[in-house]
Amino acid sequence: MPSVISEPVRAGEFLVSEANGYRSREAIIIANTTGAEVTFGAGLVLAQRAVGAATSAAKSGGNTGNATMSAVTVGPGAKVGVYTVRMTAATAFTVRDPDGFMIGTGATGVAFADDIVFTMTAGGTPMVAGDGFDVTMAAGDLAYVPFTNATNLPAAAVLYGPVTVPATSTGRGTGIVRDAEVNAHALQYDSSLSGGGLTAAKTAAALSLKAAGLIIRS
Repeated sequence: MPSVISEPVRAGEFLVSEANGYRSREAIIIANTTGAEVTFGAGLVLAQRAVGAATSAAKSGGNTGNATMSAVTVGPGAKVGVYTVRMTAATAFTVRDPDGFMIGTGATGVAFADDIVFTMTAGGTPMVAGDGFDVTMAAGDLAYVPFTNATNLPAAAVLYGPVTVPATSTGRGTGIVRDAEVNAHALQYDSSLSGGGLTAAKTAAALSLKAAGLIIRS
């Protein structure tokens, strides 16, 4: 029986088109978070660690009420800077992003999920209009990692060529990050994704890559 040889995706093979010159390409840092050396292949869909951890504190000057806020997690589209959570009534609040845009309204006891995710719990002393919390979103290290459909790490690039990175270390590579069309059948995804998880990841990647100017063609 003849041997079957599987050829990996070659550098740039996934590209349908890209912008003139090197506009679509960028030198990137790739992080390997595993305990073993990994070779990331050409066409791998990547996410960028653009934001870090979120921390919350009562607004400057303190609050009249004593409501509390749960630990804040990062949602999709989170921005670096300070989010303001302000009460409009004892149990109702609005949330504005670091640019001052209102991203939603919420109520105590109900999870708020948008750029940031948290639950505010009413205390013994009611909050009043103007009370609230400030949530500071730290900057990430901007390194790229394989896209796994984690809510806070949308797909942002496609790896141009293979890069080998030592365990728990970083390496340098080239990413296609803007103004390009890519072949859906030549894209690679993290090996942890399979079945329905892989299908969901492909759908999410198509949306977030499109927002970055990368169009997936079938």
